[in-house]
Amino acid sequence: MLDQAFDPASADSLGETLACLVVQGGLIVEERYAAEVTAQTPLISWSVGKSITQAAVGILVADGLLDPTMPVDAPEWQSAGDPRQAITMNDLLEMRSGLQFVEDYVDDQESDCLEMLFGSGTHDVAGYAASRPLEHSVGSVFNYSSGTTNIIARHVAHVLGAGADPAERRRVMLEFLQERLFGPLGMSTAEPRFDAAGTFIGSSYLFASAQDFARFGLLYLRDGVWGSQRILPEGWVNAARTAVSVDPDDGWLYGQHWWVRRGSATNSRGTGPGEIFWANGYEKQIVMCIPNSDTVLVRLGKTTADQRDSFESYWDQVIAACTD
Repeated sequence: MLDQAFDPASADSLGETLACLVVQGGLIVEERYAAEVTAQTPLISWSVGKSITQAAVGILVADGLLDPTMPVDAPEWQSAGDPRQAITMNDLLEMRSGLQFVEDYVDDQESDCLEMLFGSGTHDVAGYAASRPLEHSVGSVFNYSSGTTNIIARHVAHVLGAGADPAERRRVMLEFLQERLFGPLGMSTAEPRFDAAGTFIGSSYLFASAQDFARFGLLYLRDGVWGSQRILPEGWVNAARTAVSVDPDDGWLYGQHWWVRRGSATNSRGTGPGEIFWANGYEKQIVMCIPNSDTVLVRLGKTTADQRDSFESYWDQVIAACTD
């Protein structure tokens, strides 16, 4: 099934796949790479980094350093009576902060995402995002926002004791990620990127090999436990994979920085954790967990918007093959 993704005849419909692998029972059972890619090549994951950021928050929760139900202390929200002071970590993780933010990837349209990553906000991505006004009441409306994740990443560094010095903030966050997440999982190729303010650009810039992303997926498939070590607190993965919102653009379900689907009924809502949950990045970067078949799927590559429907039909076949 994976061979089709690398077949030149499929490139026009599926895009370019750089790496793809299947893990079942904790072992790699299928693995394919493009000619220029190896098992150790770090590849960009775009918004898969959001799910990495959610893991970082979970570690702080386990340490007793962060209460996700409490408001987030952002310097941009310190004026007396600023309604943004009510935004909690849970609001941010669920993409329900109420902050105005246009998530668009088309150059000729208004896009806070592009302005943050490539325009006036590039030197301080969290500052740019946190400076946006409220568009909706806090906690009331789902709005998928890369800016939200960068506010979270900056707050994680703050909770860890990092000050405003960019070098210190970068060092503290990098050491934390290496010592508490990447190191224990053996993610030796993981490369987080930082802006000039020292903030981890968790929304978009986490590079790693397909095998290392599979390790991350396996951590979530195992409910936050790696070997004999609990990395994430009990209930953290369950919160990530429990749908709280529906994306109005495509009907996808969203939990806490993870996407959720219930078998083949991708537009259904309900309570409890989803049957399938995944980290999803621009151009179809995928780290997917399928608990019922003890499977992790990883795909890294470049699929354009006009190839999306064809790719998703193909990916549904991959899922079906792994769950039969």
